[in-house]
Amino acid sequence: MYGGLGEDVYAELDEILVAADRALVDTYPGDAGGRQPVHTVYVPADRVTADLPARYGAAALALVGEHDLAGLAAELGFADAVAYERMLAKLAREPVEDLRVDVEDGYGHRPDAEEDAAVAAAADALSRAGAPPYWGLRFKSFEPATRRRGVRSLDLFLASVLENGPLPDGVALTLPKVTAVDQVAAMVVVCERLEQAHGLPAARLRFEIQIEMPQAVLGADGTATVARMIQAAAGRCSGLHYGTYDYSAACGIAASYQSMDHPAADHAKAVMQVVAAGTGVRLSDGSTNLLPVGDQATVHRAWTEHLRLVRRSLERGFYQGWDLHPGQLPTRYLATYSFFRAALPAATARLRAYLDRSDAAVLDEPATAQALAAVIVRGLDCGAFDGADVEFDRAVLDRLMRRSPR
Repeated sequence: MYGGLGEDVYAELDEILVAADRALVDTYPGDAGGRQPVHTVYVPADRVTADLPARYGAAALALVGEHDLAGLAAELGFADAVAYERMLAKLAREPVEDLRVDVEDGYGHRPDAEEDAAVAAAADALSRAGAPPYWGLRFKSFEPATRRRGVRSLDLFLASVLENGPLPDGVALTLPKVTAVDQVAAMVVVCERLEQAHGLPAARLRFEIQIEMPQAVLGADGTATVARMIQAAAGRCSGLHYGTYDYSAACGIAASYQSMDHPAADHAKAVMQVVAAGTGVRLSDGSTNLLPVGDQATVHRAWTEHLRLVRRSLERGFYQGWDLHPGQLPTRYLATYSFFRAALPAATARLRAYLDRSDAAVLDEPATAQALAAVIVRGLDCGAFDGADVEFDRAVLDRLMRRSPR
């Protein structure tokens, strides 16, 4: 039954909005699904060996025992004993989820032959055995002084990996110090040429954009440059990674106040979060340079700060961050596991009420159900809890995350 409008009006409406409908689907396809690592560990290329993850895990466990992380965690409110035991097991089993071979700031400028050798050796070691689920290369930026060197290292890295077999699914490429949309467009061209040169399928290579320069957030014309960068990547942008110290320094912040929780950092990350929402591009917070090195008081001070910052990032929807030292791995996992385990009971109750359409103190909508399902899935993926701890089938959770009717 119709009112006063005829079918022609509905057809006219569809015609008017067809382009907008298509653009919405193309621009905001939603998360592609799959696991997101909780961190990225940056290691200079000449220090990367096949046993690096195991060495980092052993060093982290030794530090935990030496400096009584258990006691500190209890003092700071991280008293979930199961989270602590899972953290220890994680350090023994899979201490590094995402490793980035670094030939940028962490490596510096060295003779070409030396960087060539370091890149090839690291790629060969990781592609043979023992690599984390995700790993890759942060090469030098597309600024004029480092452009050729950066592309050369990227080319050598891929060649060395492919000598040992097909390109693993978890390989990631990181484009640093991006200041212009044209640099992202140029990276798309580089990816196309690398695919052709190495016999890879079209669109196989994707890359992360490091947001560590103010020009990447707001352009001279006042537009959100990072939004244009995502579109210029033509579907190849896998993530936006915030660079704490380069960004802070470029904004003129004194060294003592450069931090992941500075208001300038929060502004940049808020812009990143808004423009990435719905695009399938994932977010990563930056790092803290306060390392757990030295006597127990110094180590505890660094651990306390790291626990606080990781929890703060998680509360703000940044589920990944950078780690720079083995001693940061225990607090990364402890904060992450504690966060997701604490979220599970309420998420379960609210999802149950949503699915049952029962009376509850909170009336949730599909978007909130999507977020509730996502926090459970992330907890499962990172190891905060197992399927036996969750009352919903994974298929149900995945459907809710996609907001699919079936």
